[in-house]
Amino acid sequence: MSRFLNQQYQSLEAYTPGEQPRDMQYIKLNTNESPYPPAPSVVEAMTGEQVELLRLYSDPTAKGLKDKLAGLYGVKPENVFISNGSDEVLNFAFMAFGGNGAVFPDISYGFYEVYADLYAINAEKIPLESDFSIDYRKYCGKNKLVVIANPNAPTGMTIPVWQIEEIVKSNPDSLVLIDEAYVDFGGETCLPLIGTYDNLLVTRTYSKSRCLAGGRLGYAFGSPAVIADLEKIKYSTNPYNINRLTLLLGEKTVEAESYYQEKCREIEATRAWTTQQLAGLGFTVLPSKANFIFVKTDQMDGGELYKKLKEKGILVRHFTNPRICQFNRVTIGTKQQMQTLIDTVKEVLYENQ
Repeated sequence: MSRFLNQQYQSLEAYTPGEQPRDMQYIKLNTNESPYPPAPSVVEAMTGEQVELLRLYSDPTAKGLKDKLAGLYGVKPENVFISNGSDEVLNFAFMAFGGNGAVFPDISYGFYEVYADLYAINAEKIPLESDFSIDYRKYCGKNKLVVIANPNAPTGMTIPVWQIEEIVKSNPDSLVLIDEAYVDFGGETCLPLIGTYDNLLVTRTYSKSRCLAGGRLGYAFGSPAVIADLEKIKYSTNPYNINRLTLLLGEKTVEAESYYQEKCREIEATRAWTTQQLAGLGFTVLPSKANFIFVKTDQMDGGELYKKLKEKGILVRHFTNPRICQFNRVTIGTKQQMQTLIDTVKEVLYENQ
């Protein structure tokens, strides 16, 4: 830390991303990336001509992508915001709408707490229930920025749309942000509610179900006024926040919707199979509607299992929070990758006897 850093940031605890080690080849089941490549038509769009156009600035309005997303999801372009990963939407939302404080679950996406600290927002972290579910009633009438991931991370558990609507209705003068990064793997979207409530913002990402984590592309749906607020923040920080190639790939991805829906269903089937296999080995597996599962076993310490799997070439995500330190989050890969995981888990448990 230099002596020039503003004092307000000196105690900031930055977000810790998942491991990206280079010391050996791993089966990466730790960062919720898709195990599948982008659709062939998306890959084919990366022509030499398009690369040459990188000498020109990208479209700051992202009109082409906004139009396509609006058409796909049945909204208007003015209901759509395009961002550099959904993290940028979250960043802007905490900056723009967190003036009266924020509230989110104590176990959820780690960036919520980071953004609250970054902008000196008074944050209330509501503990998950004993079964790791969210009690929606605890978020009603808060009159501050409410942020809920649905499905939640790292648990993969969901709350129904009617409960989200109750939260939105009970906080009419504050924004409610529903982070739907994982909704395409069996969750239920609350997107239709934006036509009724002007205080709802729904965020999405290309990083999970759209096989484009490295492209850094996200988007959000909301009322025209809320979207305009986000645009004001964007134009005050980085108008050209999405590069030309990513915008192009984003549009081509929308056109290949059937391919991505097929891959989501494959991941759901593999998730069910993996859950069954681990349960058969005595694991506790939380009910997940995401592209990952949250698991633990009484046969072995969670941190030790993580280390043993890593030694054998499989990365999963381990958290040090005392309440969940016995769990590991496991991204759903291909069926072959998950079979390797199961075989390796059996081997590790046998060695631990």
